[in-house]
Amino acid sequence: MANPIVDIFRVKDLRDRILFTVFILFIFRLGANIPIPGVNLTVLKLYMTAQEAAGTFGITDYLDFFAGGAFKNFSIFMLGIMPYISTSIIMQLLLLVFPKLKAISQEEGGRKKIQRYTRYGTILVCLVQGFAVTSYVDRIPDAITLSRSAYTIIAILTVTAGTILLMWMGEQITQRGIGNGISILIFAGIVTRIPYAIYTIVEQIRRRELNPVFMIIVLVMFVVVVALVVYEQQGQRKIPVHYAKRVIGRKIYGAQNSYLPFKINPSGVIPVIFASSILVFPLQIAQNLGSRVDWLSRFASWLRPSGVPYVIAYTGLIIFFAYFYTQVTLNPIEISKNIRENGGSIPGIRSDRMEEYFTRILNRIVLPGALFLALIAVIPTIVQTWLNIPRSVAYLMGGTSLLIMVGVDLDTMSQIEGQLRMHHHEGIVRKGKIRSRYL
Repeated sequence: MANPIVDIFRVKDLRDRILFTVFILFIFRLGANIPIPGVNLTVLKLYMTAQEAAGTFGITDYLDFFAGGAFKNFSIFMLGIMPYISTSIIMQLLLLVFPKLKAISQEEGGRKKIQRYTRYGTILVCLVQGFAVTSYVDRIPDAITLSRSAYTIIAILTVTAGTILLMWMGEQITQRGIGNGISILIFAGIVTRIPYAIYTIVEQIRRRELNPVFMIIVLVMFVVVVALVVYEQQGQRKIPVHYAKRVIGRKIYGAQNSYLPFKINPSGVIPVIFASSILVFPLQIAQNLGSRVDWLSRFASWLRPSGVPYVIAYTGLIIFFAYFYTQVTLNPIEISKNIRENGGSIPGIRSDRMEEYFTRILNRIVLPGALFLALIAVIPTIVQTWLNIPRSVAYLMGGTSLLIMVGVDLDTMSQIEGQLRMHHHEGIVRKGKIRSRYL
């Protein structure tokens, strides 16, 4: 029986794409450990160790987790890819608010213009966040080896260039790698935290600071949540579509029945990523400038990731972006228009009521999907608060990290599966393809 792993590397195009992606990820992890010029690494590590021992990191732990450890290293990639995601969200909102901007996006070459505007906006966001993170060293004595002004300029330019480089690397993975470059970079940053989380668990159990029974409960919960996430990510609602006979040129095409698949969660992990990036932006500024401005310090404490206000805001943003992204990608008016133009109809639904029908269906499937995402997203807070699990472990057991890992993994497997079948191989899954569940 053919081995799917061997088949992957037999296909030259697929092999080249995977190796290219691995090479880019190697550069990403290398850059996450290259510090900003002018930082005293010895002093920085001593400070981070002391903070970790005291358990007073809070927001810094959260920011560092999604930067793949680059934040605490004060590396050139310490801002991560979140500024680009935040700017993309802002641009999508602007397209809805300003009709002229939306008209530009629909023109020939409009997508490239919007993408260019997004890149310019990313630079601006990076400059703001870069200034905020440079202020973090004010609380660490002897942390910099340069003058304050020289360090500020160099650090802002360095972290901005680092994020722009990450943005370019993500685009290269999308074009020349296995796809979904930005998601792959976030996925890689999360996965690299797994060895440290395992080490933390073992050490705390060895020192009897963590009850092994609680850890077993958490692991069982983790397996159950992963199974639920996979089930939810693969679920679909099939809308039957009937196409009448059509005459195109001299050919007559007979009637055919098809279906329109609507996923239970059409937006995938996008709402969670969007909600996280939106909250990270003000938190990062408030955390790093809090030593200078009292009200920012109070705001950072009020909106801490383990607090009730953060959980409420996070849940609300996930639900909002689930509806928002679904509306952008699955517009009922455009779907209905395309079906009518191709001579299609939905059994039992009048042609002029098609938009209303699609809107009703999407509302029914998006709401439970969004609530499910929100429930998974708040699991780390529940686990950490009730069972006294370390933050590094709690973040991996649910929330954004779990959804991104499962979602990106399923999508990547699906793309590799398609590449293998295109080259007449069996695919990753031996019995059939990676199936979706239909409701």
